[in-house]
Amino acid sequence: MDFSTLQTGMGLGGLALSSFVIGLSGAVMPGPVLAVTITHTVRRGFWAGPLIVAGHGLIEVALLAGIVLGLGSIITKPLVSGGIGAVGGVVLLWMGLGMLRSLPGLSLREIMRGEGPQGRHPVWDGLILSAANPYFVIWWATVGLGLLLAASNSTWGLWGLAAFYFGHICADLAWYGLVSATVSKGRSWLSDNIYKWVVGVCAAALLIFAVYFGVFAWGELGRAFA
Repeated sequence: MDFSTLQTGMGLGGLALSSFVIGLSGAVMPGPVLAVTITHTVRRGFWAGPLIVAGHGLIEVALLAGIVLGLGSIITKPLVSGGIGAVGGVVLLWMGLGMLRSLPGLSLREIMRGEGPQGRHPVWDGLILSAANPYFVIWWATVGLGLLLAASNSTWGLWGLAAFYFGHICADLAWYGLVSATVSKGRSWLSDNIYKWVVGVCAAALLIFAVYFGVFAWGELGRAFA
């Protein structure tokens, strides 16, 4: 996406729109945030999605600031990205196993009445899952960095950065808001057994991503120490 063309065309709106489209293409890909959004929505309703995006957005703001200050070249080093992948794999393993251990005692009706275990807050899960995802961090250090530089070097300077981030976070809100709305409307027909299956499938997804992150970390650390 060429931001310089948009400068003379749609202006700041073009920057935001371009960022929205690029961000949406990444948001709709399955990942650990999607799995946790589904489980939190079943427990808490529609607002779980936006709350997870809020935690996700806090990490993005921190990364955005760090990259602008020169963090991008450090994040892409194999030793650093491999370390992030290793930590991310451990976090996902811990979360997935915790969800599996909770299955026998899960009762959707108790949770909906405000009884039973509620688990971590959605904002917290959105934050830690994003921070532990090496692909998310590296995307910001590579693709995100290129887009940030293009936006900051545009006619509008910091306003360009603001438009870029606004479009990006709106993409996350649009997708995960849609997921939450869809899942929350189906809560009325969910039984405890169906709920346990949903949590079990999402836990399995987290464990698969834990292995995926582990393989990634192994490859990156292998490059670092080769």
